[in-house]
Amino acid sequence: MSSQNDPVRVMLAQAWTSWAERAKALDAEDWSRPTRLPEWTVQALCGHVAPVPAMFDGLREAVLDGPAEITTGAGILRAYNRPGGLAHTAAGQIADAAKQAAAETGPAVLIARFGTEGPAALAGLADLSPEVTVAHPLLGSVRLGALAEVALMEATVHLLDLIAAVGGPPPAEGALHFTRGLLAEVADPVAFIESATGRSAEAVLPVIR
Repeated sequence: MSSQNDPVRVMLAQAWTSWAERAKALDAEDWSRPTRLPEWTVQALCGHVAPVPAMFDGLREAVLDGPAEITTGAGILRAYNRPGGLAHTAAGQIADAAKQAAAETGPAVLIARFGTEGPAALAGLADLSPEVTVAHPLLGSVRLGALAEVALMEATVHLLDLIAAVGGPPPAEGALHFTRGLLAEVADPVAFIESATGRSAEAVLPVIR
């Protein structure tokens, strides 16, 4: 499958466009509103989610021969959220990085990243199949499509955070359905099924931090 026929990348570009449209409607008070994520304002949330074009530059050079060690977005999320994983050990640094990114770029730059720069950078990788293996600095090697899956999940989950802070219509139906499926896939299948059907009281959720 080429990236031009990859529904995940299509939905990701659409999600970023939605972020841009919503961000354009924010006033100065909205940008400084707190979100339900501790210590994150709306601007910090946007700084965390906004695509950085420079991050795409190294992907082409990172292409590897052979199969990837992690092939799905769920696999990436499991690795990050396992006991002692980065979701637990680096949560503070991630929050601080979001605040710094938002402070350094400002609303106008964030809107441009969502609306034009990010989608353009994604389109610039149109010749790379989602099945391509790329080197990852923390996970060894991953399937390129798996990175897009996680990016779509992040854009969708955090869009719900934005809506909770400033209102607005829900995310696109396709992105919601995809994100629900991806998060369910992170959980142990037997534990998830038995909990979802009321056959077990074992705590399965949350599956990511």
